[in-house]
Amino acid sequence: MARTVIRGGLVVTAAEEVEADVLVEDDKVAALALRGSDTARTWADSGADVIDAAGHYVIPGGVDAHTHMEMPFGGTESADTFETGTRAAAWGGTTTIVDFAIQRPGQAVRDGVDAWMAKADDQCAVDYSFHAILSDVNESSLKEMDVLVDEGITSFKLFMAYPGVFYSDDGQILRAMQRGAANGALTMMHAENGIAIDVLVEQALAEGRTDPRYHGEVRKALLESEATHRAIQLARVAGAPLYVVHVSANEAVEELSRARAKGLNVFGETCPQYLFLSTDNLAEPDFEGAKYVCSTPLRPKEHQEHLWRALRTNDLSVVSTDHCPFCFSGQKDMGRGDFSKIPNGMPGVENRMDLLHQAVVDGHISRRRWIEIACATPARMFGLYPRKGTVSPGADADLVVYDPAAEQVVSAETHHMNVDYSAYEGRRLTGRARTVLSRGRVVVDDGAYLGEAGHGRFVPRSTCQYLV
Repeated sequence: MARTVIRGGLVVTAAEEVEADVLVEDDKVAALALRGSDTARTWADSGADVIDAAGHYVIPGGVDAHTHMEMPFGGTESADTFETGTRAAAWGGTTTIVDFAIQRPGQAVRDGVDAWMAKADDQCAVDYSFHAILSDVNESSLKEMDVLVDEGITSFKLFMAYPGVFYSDDGQILRAMQRGAANGALTMMHAENGIAIDVLVEQALAEGRTDPRYHGEVRKALLESEATHRAIQLARVAGAPLYVVHVSANEAVEELSRARAKGLNVFGETCPQYLFLSTDNLAEPDFEGAKYVCSTPLRPKEHQEHLWRALRTNDLSVVSTDHCPFCFSGQKDMGRGDFSKIPNGMPGVENRMDLLHQAVVDGHISRRRWIEIACATPARMFGLYPRKGTVSPGADADLVVYDPAAEQVVSAETHHMNVDYSAYEGRRLTGRARTVLSRGRVVVDDGAYLGEAGHGRFVPRSTCQYLV
């Protein structure tokens, strides 16, 4: 049996902060012992490998519940493979991702799941799971939902946006939600009024408004809030839980707040780009704004404080990345002269944990809330807890020795994502993962990558643990 002791750190979870040593046996957390206790001294003298965490936090590995590796979109494909994307995740202290398997119209949901399983198989550096995207809601696909829930794929994403690509109408959404109410699945919703947005896109291009900043202007906050409201009402009719992805606008947050005040099973996710970036980035000259094109779009800066407040009040419960990188050269520039052809998506899987730690430094959130929104809540939301998202006996030994005082400057020159720019280029951050363990194996240590493709395993999930 392989034994490792992580000694001298401050263990930080969503529930507590305690000065304790952590014993890892093989791929599991075996025990915690208060620093200086007889038990801790016994471990230190037992011949186990020792990782010195003095002056550091010991935290659960991050759980990024929203990524898109190798995703076809807009005539191209997201730049990170499952190998490069999960390696970058490990560098940033994230040890589990949940990606999206896409059902194409006319295709079985199972076909999409099998295709994404094949992409990820023997490629991932850290553990992974899948949501399924429903692009064709019919009686056959509804029946498949039941089978997939039993197999550990317990969440299904639908789109109110992208007519002709992923779009589902209200009737299809209602049917899928009704099925989720019956089988325990969580409905994930991209909430934007895509029909109205397409009208505004057409009008903008006809008027010669083609630059990237118009991407943000046509995808109006009111059309995000309208779709969020509609999704909530459909979920109420169906009696189904709802998880709204990548919430960017204060108006949408208000819809979530009202629903949660009624005690509804409605949850919201936001992403670092909405907390740290704004329409000022979309308006950068010389087509640089294309780097920041994603949907939902970046909003004016005044929305950021509303998002931070919602994270503190739990009206927003999770911070994921929606990591979907496209290179500036050769991909983003497909939209020169027509912003609607810029591939929608941004990189971030490597930066999330550090950006959120910076939010602790800046006073937006507490240390425990950092771990809650980045590790524990996504694990609970998507049926991975307590295997993931905590430091406790029996949990997978997905652990990060985190240096809260390390200083770094974010740059594409030093990041490990397979994309030619950083959305946070030049940003100074305090805090960095020093040592990262995935199921007990050290995969990153003090600036060296020690992991390998194929170490990561598919993790079947149970249903959402927050339903009332």
